[in-house]
Formats: sequence, C-alpha cells, structure tokens
Amino acid sequence: MSRFRLSIALSLALAAATAAADGRTREGTIRAAAVPPAISPGAALAEDAYPARALALRSASALVLDQNSGATIFGKNTAAVLPIASITKLMTAMVVLDAKLPFDESIAINQDDVDYLKGTRSRLKVGARLTREDLLRLSLMASENRAASALARAYPGGAYAFMAAMNRKAAELGMHDSRFIDSTGLTSANVSTAQDLVKLVDASFRYAEIRAFSTAPRYDVRINGREQTFRNTNLLVKTGGWQIGLSKTGYISEAGRCLVMQARLAQKNVVIVLLDSWGKHTRIGDANRIRKWLESGPHKPPTRT
Repeated sequence: MSRFRLSIALSLALAAATAAADGRTREGTIRAAAVPPAISPGAALAEDAYPARALALRSASALVLDQNSGATIFGKNTAAVLPIASITKLMTAMVVLDAKLPFDESIAINQDDVDYLKGTRSRLKVGARLTREDLLRLSLMASENRAASALARAYPGGAYAFMAAMNRKAAELGMHDSRFIDSTGLTSANVSTAQDLVKLVDASFRYAEIRAFSTAPRYDVRINGREQTFRNTNLLVKTGGWQIGLSKTGYISEAGRCLVMQARLAQKNVVIVLLDSWGKHTRIGDANRIRKWLESGPHKPPTRT
C-alpha cells in the first residue's frame, strides 16, 4: 500500500480509536534533570494578567508557559488548530518509549518508509539497517522522516496500531484538539494547537531519552559500513546563552516553520511553542525575541489570545 493511501486509510480507521491509555512510562537514565511537576491533562492553563510591554512575534501562533506554575507568560492565537509537521515526532518518540521495545533491535529501512507524499529526501537508503535507538535519535535530532516511519512500522501491530497508540496518548495528555495519522508529520492532517503542544512538550520532557536525543548537536552513526554525521535541525542547541532541555523543529508547506522547546530563561523553566512561521529564520528570530524579552528586566509579561 502506498504511503498516501495508508494515510487516508489511517484517518478513517482512527476515527474510532479509543481514548484508553495504559499510563506506562519508560524510566530514563541518560540525563539527570530537575523535572517540574507535570501539567495536569484536565487543567486549564493559568494566565498571568500583569500588564507589561508587548512582545511582537512573527509566528502565527505562539505560547510561552511557566513550566513550574503552569502560568501562561505569553499567548497568541493559542487555540488555532494547525498542522504541526515534525513536531509530531515527539509523540512518536513517547509511543516508542512507552512500549519498552529493545533499543538494540535492528530495523531495516524499506520502500514503505519512502516519502511519496512530499517527496522529501533522506540519507537513510532503502535496505539500510539501524538499531531502534539510532532511529529514535535521528528522528528527534535530525528529523529523519524515514527513521520515524520505520519506528512506527516496527511497532507491535504495525503502523495502524502505532497511530492508534499516538491518539490514545494524546487523549491521555488532555490534547483534545490534536489528531495524528502518521508518525512523521509529513501529512497536514496531523494537527494540534499551541495549548495542546505545551502539554506534549511537558510530557516529552519527562523522558530522559527525549531530552538527550532532541538536544544533541550532532550524532555519528555507521550505516552500511560507512560512518555518517547528522546534525540537529535547531541551531539554538549549540548557541551560547541558551539552556535547552528539549527541542523539536518542524516544516511542511501547510504548517510553515515550527519550533517547540523547553528552556531555562530568566531563572524560569519555560515551554515555548511557535507555529506557522513562514520566513526561513522567523522561528529562530522569535525564540531569540522571547529570550531577550524575558531576560531584559524584572517584569511580568502580558498574556494575549
């Protein structure tokens, strides 16, 4: 079955997906981190009503959240339902980790992993074999679409079962305006809101593997006997002055350029969501504007909706 037909079939099959969740998590040991209390799935995001200088961001939708208190520091079109592109891969990673599948299992890239929808290229050739850990690293750090596709295909029950698990996880996290029909984000039918995505980022931050893999500046992996270097799609992970605990970028034409991060700014643990940034450097520019704004002095930022 072609990838395009699979996406259509998944969208129909997942309409009846149940919202049950098994609640399992994987205990990570890769990186120790001070993890703040999780955002309650049913809780409305608190708002900070203090007046202050306006923050002009160019992303169509944006949300900055105090991760410890759950207070909204800044919001712009936070309820807009938008395609999220490769931000999807954070959900992909959580589903893989929750299943506790062997990290050292060898998985082959095959023709089903080739992107016939958008025609994107990949350095992972058909026939290449990588471990599940390598695929997870490349999916999160380098946003490798074939890696994310192979992870779903190698899941117990295959891609259909994987998509159902993604939507169950979204329901478990209280992401009520989010839908997933593939593991890569290449389809514009994967949608969410900034309000939902702060829950996704906060939940992903609970996994040591996701924190470590998504923020690594580079990863060297041997493929078919040849070592290759892959680099992080977010240049900020190696930029001085940023303390980034989790990172994921995304892009397809329908979604524009997207960026989500967990970071330490102005003595706060914050979650940043930037969606639908059309300029090539807009999402990075907006992230730097947020950082400068928060660190410019003692003030309470306003909330806009």
